[in-house]
Amino acid sequence: MARTPIYAAGGIVVRGRARLLVAVVQRSKDGAWVLPRGKLKRDENPVVGARREVVEETGHRVRVHEFLGAITYRARGRPKVVQFWRMQAYERPSRDVMSDIIAVDWLPYSQAVRRLSYPLEKLFLQHAGRRVLKHRKHHKKRKARARRKAKSSTARRRSSKARARKARPHRRSLTRAGRAHARPRQARTSIRRSRHVSPPRIAAAKQTTPSKSATPAKRPTMLQRMLGLKR
Repeated sequence: MARTPIYAAGGIVVRGRARLLVAVVQRSKDGAWVLPRGKLKRDENPVVGARREVVEETGHRVRVHEFLGAITYRARGRPKVVQFWRMQAYERPSRDVMSDIIAVDWLPYSQAVRRLSYPLEKLFLQHAGRRVLKHRKHHKKRKARARRKAKSSTARRRSSKARARKARPHRRSLTRAGRAHARPRQARTSIRRSRHVSPPRIAAAKQTTPSKSATPAKRPTMLQRMLGLKR
């Protein structure tokens, strides 16, 4: 009769920008160096359990990425299945490690393979670690392409702005008071004419104003008329 397998989960945890470092932990019960991993709780999601075990054993919060594979072996007469995901750890630790772990080391990839105690985990890290390194190289290339693209787009924007500035330099340099003097000659003459009264209007105004010579003669008074009669 087949016994119920034990399910566990963990991760190949890496950190570092310039140099990739892999996390390996030392257990207190036997002093063995292993990848961060642990048993799943009952009905626990493997991804959730893998993140929980890694945080407890390394003390670093992590971002879980793609599934890398699983290893199977027998533990105390029962089959045990351990699933692994690629994880990116934050630079600074967020908590203390659990009491079952006595040491955490962050080593380069080749040194981490040599540090592991079990041959099966060494073989798994050799194969899965190549995928991690390959993914990191592609990630660096994508970041470099994104930076070059951002620089080229910024340079295009600056060149277009410079061309637009060269096409109309006087509009930016002139002040509000000086813009009126930069208008075309036609517009200037029309403004001057609108500010002064046109000559025909002045002539018409002169004709309408009464002059002293054009005033009608006063009518003679009664005394003048009597005197004129007597004459």
